[in-house]
Amino acid sequence: MTAFLAIDGGSDPSGPRPLTPDEVNRLAMTRFRNYEAHGRAVTITVPGTAGGLVVTGSVDYRGKIGYGVVHGTGRDTSSDGLIEWTARSVFVHPMANAPAHAPASPPRSGWYGRPLRSSGSSLDSSLAIALGLGSDRPDNAQLMPQNGAAWWGRDQVDGHRVDVMTGPSSRDRSGTAGNVRYWVGSDGTMHRVRVSVRSESQPVVIDFDTQKYLPVKPVPGVTPTR
Repeated sequence: MTAFLAIDGGSDPSGPRPLTPDEVNRLAMTRFRNYEAHGRAVTITVPGTAGGLVVTGSVDYRGKIGYGVVHGTGRDTSSDGLIEWTARSVFVHPMANAPAHAPASPPRSGWYGRPLRSSGSSLDSSLAIALGLGSDRPDNAQLMPQNGAAWWGRDQVDGHRVDVMTGPSSRDRSGTAGNVRYWVGSDGTMHRVRVSVRSESQPVVIDFDTQKYLPVKPVPGVTPTR
């Protein structure tokens, strides 16, 4: 997956500046907070030249699996339906009149499986990014400042006062400092992430707790490959 985070958003123009020790610690904890919570409700807004997609659902950060419903925006409904995904697989259930929220239990039939594409698909890149926003351990706080993490401003998300921070260089790509932008609460809770996929001019936006978290159940008869 080739992706980098957009440098937009945040209402305070006084950034960027180095992170304070408290901000470093909160940023180091934010993916672990998702894991601690077991899972989070998400809304993933995926850009596209032919119209965007919105995935409304839940991600289980311990089971490494996501489930939700897809709706097209500014396009036909050919992509609408239910979706479940892991780091390696995508299962889709097309629906001409997809509901606003996915049912608690996936339908027993009508699913089609395929590998999750590592490039060339904004949807698949967005699903992989959303799934990667949880970790079973905190990130290394000591390495963040020297790898380029920074504070950019303050904002509000659904009434929560947050700090907007860019993450450090990714582990596998040097020189990418500033590519990750997180909206982080006072306790390290992740409220929003914005990501630019190389093939699109607009960023992917992942918002958390936009509806009630729905525990993720595997597609009937399928054991997802993580």
